[in-house]
Amino acid sequence: MFLHSVNLCNLAFYVFMVLLATLGLWDVFFGFEENKCSMSYMFEYPEYQKIELPKKLTKRYPAYELYLYGEGSYAEEHKILPLTGIPVLFLPGNAGSYKQVRSIGSIALRKAEDIDFKYHFDFFSVNFNEELVALYGGSLQKQTKFVHECIKAILKLYKGQEFAPTSVAIIGHSMGGLVARALLTLKNFKQDLINLLVTQATPHVAPVMPLDRFITEFYMTVNNYWILNAQHINLTTLSVAGGFRDYQVRSGLTFLPKLSHHTSALSVVSSAVPKTWVSTDHLSIVWCKQLQLTTIRAFFDLIDADTKQITQKYKKKLSVLTHHFIRHPAKHFEESPSIIADLTGTSMWVPVKVSRWTYVAYNESDKIYFTFPLANHRKIYSHVYCQSTMLDSNSWIFGCVNSTSMCRQGVDLSWKAELLPTIKSLTLRLQDYPYLSHIVVFVPSVHGNILRFLLEYCEFFKKELRSIPLPVTHLFSFGLSSRKAILNANGLYYTLELQNFAQIYQAFKVNVVSKCSGSKEEITSIYKLHVPWSYEDSLTIAQVPHVALLKMYTSSECQYEVTIKTSFPQILGQVVRFHGGALPAYVVSSILLAYGGQLYSLFSTGYCIEYSTILDKEAKPYKVDPFVIMTKFLLGYKWFKDLWDAVLLPELDAIFLTSQSMCFPLVSLILFLFGTCTAYWTGLLSSTCVQLLSSLWLALKRPAELPKDIKVISPDLPIMIVAFLIVSWTTCGALAILLSYLYYVFKVVHLQASLMTFRNNQPVNPKHSRRSEKKSNHHKDSSVQSLRLSANDAEDSLRMHGTVINLLAWVVLLSMPSLIYWLKNLRYYFKLNPDPCKPLAFLLIPAMAILGNTHTVSVKSSKLLKTASQFPLPLAVGVIAFGSTHLYRVPCFVIIPLLFHALCNFM
Repeated sequence: MFLHSVNLCNLAFYVFMVLLATLGLWDVFFGFEENKCSMSYMFEYPEYQKIELPKKLTKRYPAYELYLYGEGSYAEEHKILPLTGIPVLFLPGNAGSYKQVRSIGSIALRKAEDIDFKYHFDFFSVNFNEELVALYGGSLQKQTKFVHECIKAILKLYKGQEFAPTSVAIIGHSMGGLVARALLTLKNFKQDLINLLVTQATPHVAPVMPLDRFITEFYMTVNNYWILNAQHINLTTLSVAGGFRDYQVRSGLTFLPKLSHHTSALSVVSSAVPKTWVSTDHLSIVWCKQLQLTTIRAFFDLIDADTKQITQKYKKKLSVLTHHFIRHPAKHFEESPSIIADLTGTSMWVPVKVSRWTYVAYNESDKIYFTFPLANHRKIYSHVYCQSTMLDSNSWIFGCVNSTSMCRQGVDLSWKAELLPTIKSLTLRLQDYPYLSHIVVFVPSVHGNILRFLLEYCEFFKKELRSIPLPVTHLFSFGLSSRKAILNANGLYYTLELQNFAQIYQAFKVNVVSKCSGSKEEITSIYKLHVPWSYEDSLTIAQVPHVALLKMYTSSECQYEVTIKTSFPQILGQVVRFHGGALPAYVVSSILLAYGGQLYSLFSTGYCIEYSTILDKEAKPYKVDPFVIMTKFLLGYKWFKDLWDAVLLPELDAIFLTSQSMCFPLVSLILFLFGTCTAYWTGLLSSTCVQLLSSLWLALKRPAELPKDIKVISPDLPIMIVAFLIVSWTTCGALAILLSYLYYVFKVVHLQASLMTFRNNQPVNPKHSRRSEKKSNHHKDSSVQSLRLSANDAEDSLRMHGTVINLLAWVVLLSMPSLIYWLKNLRYYFKLNPDPCKPLAFLLIPAMAILGNTHTVSVKSSKLLKTASQFPLPLAVGVIAFGSTHLYRVPCFVIIPLLFHALCNFM
């Protein structure tokens, strides 16, 4: 019946939209490189020692625990407290386990063994009972308070020690990082208790899915505190994002707020972290060996030799984190590096006067100093670029002052170099170093080394000849056109400026083809996509400023052809990645428009139009988007903004999206089309389920009959409503909503079964049926209870019920996270507190109970029906205006038309 009412054009459109959505989803979930993280392994059996907490604390937080991680002999020794190391507290995230600390804890233990336990870290981990705090925010404040108590308990374990710590370092994964930041908002919390905060894949800016108001309020409290108290926050914070592989928390959400007075916060993506250079998914970021090694190196460099704890020096902490996570010069960290280096010994000095130089050192090479005079090169070139394949930590490039052919001391330029996956490189602008007379490149001896050869390159160049503008293709070229750039075989370093590429909806495919001349050595090229306004660089190794830059570290023996074209599947992926969470709001908006159309057709014609037909007729984007756009425009005027605030209306979601640079052309139209398509298929699904359940009912029970008398208020209905309300009050509001929804579905299934039985057993003449139906409609009794239900009335009622079932299904779906949380914690708490669904349940339960007994024949003559049919349109606009980024508001817009529909039975 459902499919018969849809014409082929509409069906083809819905199928086409499914294909587009599938392309976008595929790009988000599968359109990235394979996981290149190495697994971190434990060398000894991991043990988790439970730390005994005060009884009052255990009673207040029965579901939470604190553990100390250890392995082998270390675990045995530390079963007898107190401790002597440096405390680090790991906070798991949404549904995270306290055992996730084992990867970084094991690596830290191995590092401590390497230095004979001169320093070592004690890793603690909090067991949050794997709570779903990304979906239910009611426990975030409770977690924050428990972490505060854990910090105090940890520090007590070190009392009486010679180098007892006064603070802890915190590593927070996912929502655990947000809980760590929230510590500063507690009234009695002392900021000095935390000396360092590292967050991994933590959504700092906004929740991924704001499914209840508690999450939103928690975020507002934390972020507002950090902004308003920026001058007083001295906590050094590092946020590491997983990058493109993390489809759960996109990188943009992990960036810490950029505060004018607060400069101790760093944000970086794992693909840009030196010695890591891989993108991680949301879970692998806690066990990715490359990233955890980098983190542990930084932790050991942060140790103060005098206190044997993490340093309290703000500048040193920032320098260490910058060294390991932002720009690594291929040298070990030094707090005060020596700028002047001695260039002595019996090394050979070789002058080089050419503009491009290559040197290959084999196993039997001696150490040599190559000197490049700058006097003549300054007149012709603007920059010098050098690279080396020797990835040791020794200094390799220097600058001489007022020298002729050699110098005894030189300025160590190695600290300005950058470590890349297979090379270390340095680019200098010559005018910045007017005091240098020579550049010196040091090639060490490789006698007895396992290296087969060592490659050294240097070249002088003009920046304008190596910076090539490459305009990107237009958004609507759909990959049919492309732009090309040819890099001739005469340079080592090129920068392609990707012009007009700065919007989140832009996505391109870049193809690099190299043609190399014959060479005995292996030629390696590195392609680095550099994003100047954030640390989101990604690097690609190839064998054989307000624009994004494609930096190419190439070979002078190769010619490169770079082609860029728009990638339509990746554009759809960007829509899903940045706006997929708003889809439920657009689905509900489309269903509301169809629901209003059905109510109006019932008022104007006396019968209810099929859902798919009315959806195609009423669900139009021009009924919703213009109002949102106009409101956003008017809010730019002070008088309208003052009026808006005077009536206490919340901020328009479109304004929040604009502030996050997430609004782009046609996104609302695309989402509306996806929402309408989803509304159609969910309607088909619900209709099919009702018919299947009805058939199952008839197979298990004896045939049902159409009710002879319509009773909106049956004797047992008030008792059932009260029972559901008690369930909501004493346990969980989402549970009561689900039970009420199942009752509603049961009533509809029963009605469908009755209609099927009636049609099978009593075939009637259609004309006679319509005449009798018309007669009954024009001669109704004033009492609702005396109305009789015909087959046509039952069919009309089923159409209306099908739409309501579809609408309520999304309400139930949005309330499920709190129900799942309640079920998971049922052994600790019988009543969910706070409960985001309780107020909604007290309104929705009576409405669903009454609507379950409602038939169109009982409401079509209601004086309230016309008013009820007019409400869904403005509410559909409200869902998009206020619910697209605040999904917990969506059910509030659904309950209003349902209440009016239910009241139509009595007025």
